[in-house]
Formats: sequence, structure tokens, C-alpha cells
Amino acid sequence: MKLFKTLGFRAGIVSAVIFVLFIAIWYTATATPASTGGNVTGMTAEQIEYQKMMGKDPASAGLVKASGFPTPLQMGHTVVKQLSDPFYDRGPNDKGIAIQLAHSLGRVGLGFLLACLVAIPLGFVIGMSPLLRRALDPFIQVLKPISPLAWMPLALYTIKDSSASGIFVIFICSVWPMLINTAFGVSAVKREWLNVASTLQVSPLRKAFLVILPAAAPTILTGMRISMGIAWLVIVAAEMLVGGTGIGYFVWNEWNNLSLTNVIFAIFVIGIVGMLLDLSFAKLQKAVTYVE
Repeated sequence: MKLFKTLGFRAGIVSAVIFVLFIAIWYTATATPASTGGNVTGMTAEQIEYQKMMGKDPASAGLVKASGFPTPLQMGHTVVKQLSDPFYDRGPNDKGIAIQLAHSLGRVGLGFLLACLVAIPLGFVIGMSPLLRRALDPFIQVLKPISPLAWMPLALYTIKDSSASGIFVIFICSVWPMLINTAFGVSAVKREWLNVASTLQVSPLRKAFLVILPAAAPTILTGMRISMGIAWLVIVAAEMLVGGTGIGYFVWNEWNNLSLTNVIFAIFVIGIVGMLLDLSFAKLQKAVTYVE
């Protein structure tokens, strides 16, 4: 235990050093002084014109760097601004980051839950039946590699609702890892345990819940963890396509507004939320894993 604590402390120090080096490199790369003349170096003519239309004068502000990329200080201001009022709602195209995240997490949660209701029971049946496993394997192998976004046009045409289409895309991308891992986990349960259950004349339902499910739980959680990672990855791209609300739409909308700081902020938020989701499933997986 002491070794793990020491290793964790050292890893934290290394992570902190890497983060400081990253900020230093970022600051150095964007620290070139801005042009003080009539032309603003690092911005295209269209960007300069857009800033003037918005009532801003980038030349007089003295904040535009030669690279055109935001500095760490500008990012800090954006983070403080976004987090100081994350729930604001000023219309369809101007909502706080918390509202956008709530929409995205709601779609991911609903699509993921529907996938669980389909994939886990079906995976149990497939895992317990070698005949079904062989019969359904060609269909699974054909459907599994299809990009979830390839289903989006068909979903939009059939469902005719962008939010429901996004949920369907999450469902279709979450099904396959859970289905495959559940079937594998169930089929890999030790024969000795099943034979003992048969000897004790345990009913099929009790055997499924008391013998097979605990044994296959780590593998099932692995499939759920993979599915959640894919779902969070896909929802961002899906929301960029369909628009409306969500963290993906926020990224696309801020890019159209030429706000790189907000785009980078949203990228960091997407990464942090994805990490937290993965850590949650990792803890669940550890909780159900039996260590001899």
C-alpha cells in the first residue's frame, strides 16, 4: 500500500511538471507581440472585417498575436467567464456550457440505457447458446464496423427529429461492445460452477442471476465502459451535424463565431467529462471484479 501511495505521488508530480511545460510552450508560442500598425498580423481580411462588424477593433486592442492563436491568459479569462455563469440562456444559439452539457449527457444517457436494455439480455442469450452465437455472428460482424454517423441520414429520414436521431445514433454505437462482451463473458463462465448449479438443481433464472451474472460482470462492465467512451465521442460529432443544443453544437457555433477560446474551452470540457465517465465505469468494474 505504501508503495502504491509513493508511486501515485510521483506520478502526480510528473503530471504537474508536464502540465507546466505544456503551458510554458503554449505561452512561448503565442507571446509574439501584436502588430501596432494599420494591419493586424495573424488575422485574415475576413476575420478583421468580422471583428469590425461586431464593434471590435482588434488593432487597437493589442491582443491579437502573430500566430492568431489565443494565449493562456486569454484562455483563463474565457474559463472564468464561462464558469461564472454556466446556466445562462439568451436564446437558441446562446446557452451556457452547463445547459449544453446537460443536453448532451441526457442524449448519451438515454441512448446508452436503451442499448443496455437490448444488448445485455441478448448477450446473455447468445452467450448461453452456441447455436445462436454462430448464427448471429455474421450479422454482428457486418453491422459492428459501420460508423454510427453513417446511420444519421437514415435516422433523420425515418424519425424526422434531430434530438431523437442523436439518441438513436448513441444507441446503435453502444449496442455492439456491450453485446459482444456480454456474450463472451457469459460463454466464458467456468463449467465447474455451472455443473455445481446443475447438481444442486438450481433453476435457470437463479443460475443466471446468482452464478452467471456475478462471474460475467467484469466483462459486461468492460463492454459498458467501452460503449460509454464511444457514445461520448459520437454525440459531439452528431450534434455538430444536427445542430440545436449540446456540447457538439456549442463547438460548431463558436467556430462559426470565430471564437477560438470558446472552442478550446469546450474541447477541454469534453475531455474532462469523458475522463470522469471512464473513471466511474472503471470504479464499477473494479467493484465487481473478484480478486483471488
